[in-house]
Amino acid sequence: QNLSKATGCGVLVYSRFGYGQSAPAPLPFPLTYMHDHAHDILPRILDETGVKRAILLGHSDGASIATIYAGGRQDFRLRGIILIAPHFFVEDITIASIKAAKTAYEQTDLRVRLAKYHADVDNAFWGWNGAWLDPRFALWRIDDHLATIRVPILIIQGEADEYGTAAQIECARSEVYCPFEARLITGAKHSPQNANPAETLIAITDFVTRIRQFDRDHAK
Repeated sequence: QNLSKATGCGVLVYSRFGYGQSAPAPLPFPLTYMHDHAHDILPRILDETGVKRAILLGHSDGASIATIYAGGRQDFRLRGIILIAPHFFVEDITIASIKAAKTAYEQTDLRVRLAKYHADVDNAFWGWNGAWLDPRFALWRIDDHLATIRVPILIIQGEADEYGTAAQIECARSEVYCPFEARLITGAKHSPQNANPAETLIAITDFVTRIRQFDRDHAK
């Protein structure tokens, strides 16, 4: 609601299989689960909901899915992408934090806290955790998709993100040919939209406003 009010755009929000109130996903998640969603599910969602023009906004895995989608096809509905805490390749800090999350899920109240947001919290957690901790996942990377993105990109990352470093931003900066900007949110970790919602919303709104103005100028 805040995002729609600030930008003047309609907002379509959905949960992937295994998350939120969506149906569970078969376990284990395949190591290609982000590619599978970007190639098979996301285009169907855009088609079947009748979206005519869109800016994709994704967080963490969702940001990586948006990257794969934008870099993997020419969709003229797509006007830009907003990537919050994206992963373009696997870092040691990412794996260390995911291992720590596994321990916390098994030994603390993390499972109870996450259950507020997921109908099948075990499906959501173990699907994600199991895929990322599979030794084969260390070779996963999607930086090859960055060079083929043809719409403006905004990356938002928490300054103290425990799942990724500024190397993710620098990777994107070195690979892209499209308009690119990045915002580091002070004091935020992996979810700046929760830690500092006001600053995150301003960054998104500024980006969306410029895209909409560009479209209006070139429609005349």
